Amino acid sequence: MKHGKKYTDSVKLIDPLKSYDPEEACDLVCKTSTAKFDETVEFHCRLGVDPRHADQQVRGAVVLPNGTGRVVRVLVITKGDKLKEAEAAGADFIGGEDMVQKIQTENWFGYDVIVATPDMMGVVGRIGRILGPKGLMPNPKSGTVTMDLTKAISDIKAGKVEYRVDKTAIIHCPMGKASFGPDKLGENLKALMDAINKAKPSTAKGTYVRSLYLSSTMGPSVKVNPLKF
Repeated sequence: MKHGKKYTDSVKLIDPLKSYDPEEACDLVCKTSTAKFDETVEFHCRLGVDPRHADQQVRGAVVLPNGTGRVVRVLVITKGDKLKEAEAAGADFIGGEDMVQKIQTENWFGYDVIVATPDMMGVVGRIGRILGPKGLMPNPKSGTVTMDLTKAISDIKAGKVEYRVDKTAIIHCPMGKASFGPDKLGENLKALMDAINKAKPSTAKGTYVRSLYLSSTMGPSVKVNPLKF
């Protein structure tokens, strides 16, 4: 594969054999972000768990101290008085069975996160096959199935991100923008790693965090020393 001049120059700044301290890694990610747009900084963490076992699934959500740098569109599926609460909390789309019907018939995906109250999950379950593959299905563990809509919506708008191991035991997650600078990215990285460490399954054996890399959208990856967390 051929890379452009900017990418090639960025790679020269990174020692592929070195595991960088978090502060230095965040600084390098910012320096190697050379695209004309504000690149997203991505977090990639390989864990020593077996995702095939239900008791070794690592999943959760955390509110990043400095947010993600992107505008998140929230759809709330609820009914009764909760409709007004969702509107007051700043939800972008609000409804009940009508929204479920719209997703089902129009294949509508004009939102980023769905929040639902528990009494509506029976209805939302009808479109589980549509939402599941896209990672949009509301889940109590990630705080998107709740009666406290105000808190759920404010957390999401403030920069709440969900993390979950894939079938190869790797967590991929956005953790900010290159324009944040190394200090703010470092704070987000620490919050994310603290949450993942707290979510360690009791059945996990051996080294929990096997490897950790950061990268910008168009830039090279930077290896981080996980022992610093």
